[in-house]
Amino acid sequence: MIIPKSEPRPEADISNESKSGIGFSLKDVQVNKVPIPEKQILEEAQNHPAPTPGRALRAAAEALVIRELLWQEACRLDISAIPEVDEDGRKETEIDAAIRVLIDQEVIVPTATSDECRLYYERHPEKFNSPTLYEARHILIAVSESDTEGRQKSKASAEELCRMLKCKPELFSVLAREHSDCTSSDQGGNLGQLTPGSTVEDFERAIKGMQAGEITESPVESRFGYHVIALDRIIEGHVFPFEMVNDRIAAWLEASTWSKAVSQYIAILIGRADIRGISLDGTQSPLVQ
Repeated sequence: MIIPKSEPRPEADISNESKSGIGFSLKDVQVNKVPIPEKQILEEAQNHPAPTPGRALRAAAEALVIRELLWQEACRLDISAIPEVDEDGRKETEIDAAIRVLIDQEVIVPTATSDECRLYYERHPEKFNSPTLYEARHILIAVSESDTEGRQKSKASAEELCRMLKCKPELFSVLAREHSDCTSSDQGGNLGQLTPGSTVEDFERAIKGMQAGEITESPVESRFGYHVIALDRIIEGHVFPFEMVNDRIAAWLEASTWSKAVSQYIAILIGRADIRGISLDGTQSPLVQ
């Protein structure tokens, strides 16, 4: 829920949320005696979608407290920075630029070693598999799920196509152009290379049970109608060699380590700061966005 900028929530509502354990005093939030304006918290809440307005307000207050905490630390260390512009042309504020430099300077993140990367690779083999691909064609006799009579007729039409193709499989592309209700009919029913999840469950289950070169002997039913399927080729998946994914794993591990290191740094700042109006658990504080 979005909190309107021009309509602060009634005090009664906030006090009700306080009773639930997620409330706080909007007017009393301070970081080392520097107040966080109530208006600023209400505006920031729009950037924190949450199940209730109270949770959005709390997330907004926490984010602003941490931002102020980092800004004060940057000022203490006399850090200044030139605001950068991102790919969309958005320019950093002076505060955000200083916080970025502060974190780069104060948070040390070790580079992932080759041994660490290999250990991750061996423990998560499912992350480095290429999926099995299926090259298939189909003829779709489309019909609504709710059309009982129409589905019977469509099934009969599809069954007749299956009988024809059993005798003359070379006619598949011709029959697809003539009878298929799928846009693939222009390509003789060719669906290209299919990956897991790219088709409806009934269709996928059918092709996984077929052999390359096989045409279904009976139609495959789905919510779209009835499919006559020709499976032309199966390209088995394989595990990528470690050398191919080493750099990617290192980037993942370093990103994870960076997040933890920033959280720990923020926790240290919280521990030695005078924060009033809201309580923050330094071990679970949100990161600066």
